[in-house]
Amino acid sequence: MTGDIHFNKQDFGDDFSWGVATAAYQIEGAVDEDGRGPCVWDKFANIKGKIKNGDNAHTACDFYHRYEADIELVRALGFKEFRFSISWSRILPQGFGEINEAGIAFYNRLIDKCLSLNIVPWITLYHWDLPQGLEDLGGWKNRNIMEWFESYATICAKAFGDRVKKWIVLNEPMAVVGLGYTTGLHAPGRKSIGNFLPVVHHLAMCQAIGGAAIRQNVADAYVGTAVSCSYVHAASAELKDIRAAKRADALMNRLFIEPALGMGYPIDAFGFLGNIKKYMHAGDAERLRFDFDFIGIQNYFSVVVKHSYFAPVVWLKEVPAKLRNVPVTAMGWEISGDGMYDILKQFSAYKGIKEIIVSENGAAFQDHVEANEIHDTERKSFYQEYLTAILKAKKDGINVRGYLAWTLMDNFEWAEGYAARFGLVYLDFQSQKRIIKDSGKWFASFLKT
Repeated sequence: MTGDIHFNKQDFGDDFSWGVATAAYQIEGAVDEDGRGPCVWDKFANIKGKIKNGDNAHTACDFYHRYEADIELVRALGFKEFRFSISWSRILPQGFGEINEAGIAFYNRLIDKCLSLNIVPWITLYHWDLPQGLEDLGGWKNRNIMEWFESYATICAKAFGDRVKKWIVLNEPMAVVGLGYTTGLHAPGRKSIGNFLPVVHHLAMCQAIGGAAIRQNVADAYVGTAVSCSYVHAASAELKDIRAAKRADALMNRLFIEPALGMGYPIDAFGFLGNIKKYMHAGDAERLRFDFDFIGIQNYFSVVVKHSYFAPVVWLKEVPAKLRNVPVTAMGWEISGDGMYDILKQFSAYKGIKEIIVSENGAAFQDHVEANEIHDTERKSFYQEYLTAILKAKKDGINVRGYLAWTLMDNFEWAEGYAARFGLVYLDFQSQKRIIKDSGKWFASFLKT
């Protein structure tokens, strides 16, 4: 989807939400201040070779101390909504038990700052930073996490729900399963196919449990969950590649939304998931269901897959974008506005989805400071291409109600450390100086029109 940009803010409608998204561990820093307990990423980052360049998030963007100025940046960019996540171990240092009132106080200050600037706060309950105390007890593989998560969700809902009405339960649970507990590329670094099914089930259960806790304790709550998704193409018309694409689609796009909709796990396309019944207790099938107000779509790229005899269980592999001669970001991800349109159309086909929010979308490129400016033309073009696709989806009747750009500022990008820059604001991690990039200036101009 290329060509000249022919849209403005009004084309999306007056009730369309515009915001930026962030995550606690990626920006806050202050990992051992004011009673915060350790999380799995604190431990993981201390293992040699796990994070590029040996980076850690001890300071990150120092948002914990600079949040007031950073929320002013949100307003300067023209956004009216700000998505942030709660650090579970800042609220409950061990993951359960005694509440850390200093943690509650920090998020109260952050929320009040947003409201003072007429910026709508969005809370994400879980964005990957599991308390290490819970991981020591088995983490997401331990069924008891359902009780721990319900307690945590209830505490947050009661503490912040008087002022925060927009909530996201889980952020990209498939990444937690695949990267954190199967391949070990992310915290907590567990590597075993044996972890896959119990972790999937417990996350899917907590997705519904967290939604119920919010709805029970927050008046007029707008509750959703955020799933990573990529439109999947088969590498060829051969039956084995088509089947591989269906398995990939089941894993990447269907695995967490369909249980919430009461459809169960997508066993039809990926038979291995039938084994998940070993981890299901009486009543679980019904408890998986939750009537979300919206689903958060987090789309960055499309994928092409083919059958592979060298990948047991999934029997597929991705055909890298760089080998397909398509435009890519600095992460090697395909740039495809068409893919955004296709995935929105795919999710809109579910009868149980009421509204869609694009809760994350953005791109990493190699940014260079020139006379105190960052001319990130590629990122600006990326946003324009994807917004064109979203507008096309709206015009075609798909109920997309908002867009949250990823992300406000360059931050700790998980296993990439500080090497991957996604921000609309450039961050010098040594001096903590912030510089609005040209892409951020474009948004400021666009959102004023």
